[in-house]
Amino acid sequence: MKKYCHLLISLVLMCSSCSLAIHRGDKLFADVSTNNKKFDAIIVPGVPLKNGSWDSVMKARVLWSVYLYQHQYTKNIIYSGSSVYTPFYEAKVMGLYAMKLGVPAEHIYYDTLAKHSTENVYYSYKLAKHLHFKSLALATDPFQSVMLNSFTKRRFASFIQHIPVKFDLIRSMNVASIDIDSKLAFNPTFQSILNDETLFNRLKGTLGRQIDYGPTKQLPPL
Repeated sequence: MKKYCHLLISLVLMCSSCSLAIHRGDKLFADVSTNNKKFDAIIVPGVPLKNGSWDSVMKARVLWSVYLYQHQYTKNIIYSGSSVYTPFYEAKVMGLYAMKLGVPAEHIYYDTLAKHSTENVYYSYKLAKHLHFKSLALATDPFQSVMLNSFTKRRFASFIQHIPVKFDLIRSMNVASIDIDSKLAFNPTFQSILNDETLFNRLKGTLGRQIDYGPTKQLPPL
């Protein structure tokens, strides 16, 4: 009986956390929409390609990025993600889907170095600085946005707006089945992170503790 009580409590807490994350996302998007905020680029963290097709998480992130581009909230999209768990660059896979959905190739940029969520933001920020972008937003699912909130505030001298996925808006897009040529995103030198990094090092990477920020512990302004 005690075991089931603990399970029930865990489920309630999980549902509560998800609800709070979605509510936070609604408020953040309302602020962006009401104040007509525009960005030079949005950062979209990667998700592994599974069984040759996008899963629900990748689909949500890609559709949201396309929505933000089509509704002129952003001029460009930075997809971020190396070939972490599968031989396909996560960033390039998402870009292939986005192009199928109508985003021009010249408005898509790629970071193929990041292996962890914190690195998604770090390397994309560095790329944005190189491209002379001045305003950035993080466009991902509500839960990951919450997890990265503190990181984006303390590690970067320029403000990074969060725009978590609005699921009701992407559901209305009615996207049919999409096929991509995943070979275009294939990494012939792929090595799984499961072989390259221990569990402890993967945890450090998730927390951003494998990144060299320099003496100030913060990346300079864009």
